[in-house]
Amino acid sequence: MDVGCLRAGGPLEACSLAFQAMQAMDGSPQVQPPRVQGKLLTAAATKNRREGDASLGEAQGRALSRLQPLQVGMMQSLRFISAEALASHPQVARQSVDGVAHNLYPLLFKASYLLEQAEVIRVLLERWPLEEFRLGALLGPSADHPGDLRDRACRACLEACVRGLADHTLWGGGRRRLRVADLTGIRDVQVQGCPCGRALGRWGRTKLLARTCCELQAEPRAARRPVEVLADIFVTGGNFDLVVRALGPEGPAPLRVRCLSFRADSVGPGQLVQVLRLAGPGELRRLEVVHNVRLHAGHVQQLLAQLGFPRLVSLTLPAKAFDAPPTSTPAPDGEDALLTSIARELSRMTQLTELSVAFSTLTGKLQKLLGPLRTPLRVLDLGNCALNHADMAFLANCTHAAHLEVLDLSGHCLVDLFPSTFFRLLGQAAPTLRALTLEECGLADRHVGALSLALGPCRRLQELRFLGNPMSARALRRLFVALCGLPRLQSVEFPVPRDCYPEGSAYPQDELAMSKFDQQKYSAIAEDLSALLLRAGRDDIRLSTPLFGSFDPDIQETSNELGTLLLQAFKTALENFSRALKQME
Repeated sequence: MDVGCLRAGGPLEACSLAFQAMQAMDGSPQVQPPRVQGKLLTAAATKNRREGDASLGEAQGRALSRLQPLQVGMMQSLRFISAEALASHPQVARQSVDGVAHNLYPLLFKASYLLEQAEVIRVLLERWPLEEFRLGALLGPSADHPGDLRDRACRACLEACVRGLADHTLWGGGRRRLRVADLTGIRDVQVQGCPCGRALGRWGRTKLLARTCCELQAEPRAARRPVEVLADIFVTGGNFDLVVRALGPEGPAPLRVRCLSFRADSVGPGQLVQVLRLAGPGELRRLEVVHNVRLHAGHVQQLLAQLGFPRLVSLTLPAKAFDAPPTSTPAPDGEDALLTSIARELSRMTQLTELSVAFSTLTGKLQKLLGPLRTPLRVLDLGNCALNHADMAFLANCTHAAHLEVLDLSGHCLVDLFPSTFFRLLGQAAPTLRALTLEECGLADRHVGALSLALGPCRRLQELRFLGNPMSARALRRLFVALCGLPRLQSVEFPVPRDCYPEGSAYPQDELAMSKFDQQKYSAIAEDLSALLLRAGRDDIRLSTPLFGSFDPDIQETSNELGTLLLQAFKTALENFSRALKQME
């Protein structure tokens, strides 16, 4: 950048000095970066105080405070201070980008993301001089800036990234070196860390990327050499057509999307196979088929047999995924051929370590499903699968038990029906178990002693969830005393105590009954439990009672579409019922 064009003595000159500090610290060995940067930042702050530029002066003042005491180890963080100073003035940053050393682009990108400078982010992506752009790595902790920005799904910043990629294919010209743009690594959380507070969830990011890809496919100026875009895709009926066009272009595609993880909701079985085939099942690492995708065992068998998924690490299937097809007839010998075939296909996935099959009836079938797997499972969700004694005995003694890190056994009366196998299972899993979910397991006051003993060996446990169990406040206090002995425990989701509901309330509760409790009594009990943890020196444990389950960002984002779908399903059911009544008449 030609610094002579800057207004002397004003904030633009201060930005220029900050820019020069960045360059100096990336210069030759004879340059002394800390001293050079200290002089530059001091000059910048002095200029701005004279000019009365409060905002930039304060920023440089904060920078100066971080220079004391000056240590060699601070050199990396000083570069980030300079990057922030430059990014905080978008006009100067845009003019300066071409003069920034290539290996400083990542630093300036993170500073711009931190400050939500969408204009700067877009220009950086348009002129990105490196062969790779990996969003998660750029926003994660580094020597320059230890902060982790991956939980900031900032709408303005993420839109700027995608639009910058599009600009790169249109205007990059001979400077284009970018080959891979990895847009994965963003964590969707309930409370956004970005100042604007406006998030762009996985579904929204999918729609934005798909729309951009489709627009570029019709753009004659787009570069011939495509940029490979790695993405986490979330498909529903609302964005299905757009995603299909983006994944299966008819002509040249400046942005070629590769799916690393894929979530599907509210689509039909045929649509699911179609879009997964386009997404590239050979590259897929995570597959979630959830909620309103109506699959039965025949669909699952066809899906796995036709597409293979050789590199799949994590698989989630919707409720009733192992139910027999409506037209099938039971085999005379009672053999379940479809389940055997599904298990065989799963055994070919040599990298599969996470399996979620909640709300599927697996009574007496667990060994047949999990036995053939070649790799031990680390994550297993068997919530509400109607397991019996044989299933629990297999689970407690199989290879998977000693490797489990996350386990969900919700909806089973474990202590009443399977006390010995439940104890053995937790004993086997104790060296590795990090998260345990036991919701609506009929755990009452009389089970607290046994449950405390079963959890005792789980010294690595970090998260425990046991919502929906009919425990009194007194029983919860006893259990919490035992939980204080688990050194790594960080989070507990506990039920509303039975004392807070009308006497004689039935369990498990429906949503209406669950929400009708004495709020004041609950607050008093929750405060008492927190005080118990504080006295035990375990106030590091987070307590919560999410009545309707933990926050799910994907459901939250698509709730309107899901509600419309449910209303349509209800309307269809009423019409079918009315038609049946008329036929009876």
